[in-house]
Amino acid sequence: MTHALFSLDDVAKGFTGRPALGPITLRIPAGQTTVLIGPSGCGKSTLLRLLIGLVAPDSGTVTFDSTVVSSSTARMVRLRTGYVIQDGGLFSHLTARGNVSLLARHLGWDASRINSRISELAELTRFPVDGLDRYPQQLSGGQRQRVGLMRALMLNPDSLLLDEPLGALDPLVRADLQTELRDIFRSLGKTVVLVTHDLGEAAFFADRVVLLKDGRVVQEGLVADLWHRPEDPFVTRFVQAQRGPQISEETA
Repeated sequence: MTHALFSLDDVAKGFTGRPALGPITLRIPAGQTTVLIGPSGCGKSTLLRLLIGLVAPDSGTVTFDSTVVSSSTARMVRLRTGYVIQDGGLFSHLTARGNVSLLARHLGWDASRINSRISELAELTRFPVDGLDRYPQQLSGGQRQRVGLMRALMLNPDSLLLDEPLGALDPLVRADLQTELRDIFRSLGKTVVLVTHDLGEAAFFADRVVLLKDGRVVQEGLVADLWHRPEDPFVTRFVQAQRGPQISEETA
């Protein structure tokens, strides 16, 4: 049985008295790409933030590599987990190089080690070397997203969490980055958790998909399971609502 890098046990979270997630129990297998999917407001992003300790559960337990995620362990989890948000979430006053190296500099890496790692990541993500000394506002949307990915990978983390990383990009750039990201995930073999609302994108990336509705897991498994073996009428409605050129029975 595949080891679970992240686990949630009876986890619930609410904001201003309104439930946002759970209670749910979920395992995120190590070395695989798990895609969290569902309509807006279903709890996808909240679940991602719980995994990395950006928010604490109201009840239940979140664990990372058998360690409970809490205020005292969150730093360790974040050092071992890369986090990418839409449009990269870059600091505008830092160059691309400055953004990518921020945490490594904070941890006291020497300049040669930092520069060597940045060169490796620029090659991995196909980021132009002459763009490293530009500021975010001087980069395209696709380039900013690559910088965000490089920053997340800088410390060679065990896992990557990505929250709608391609949502702000135009379709052509998004299609190119989808292919590049999938190749990177496969080559690195890391545990990846990716949030999207797009079933076609989920089918493209996922080893395993988790469909959420109103903060609860409706179905999890292969994308083909959602298509051919729906466990709830909502699954069928969700799939049918998203039928389009990206989704076919061959894809599923």
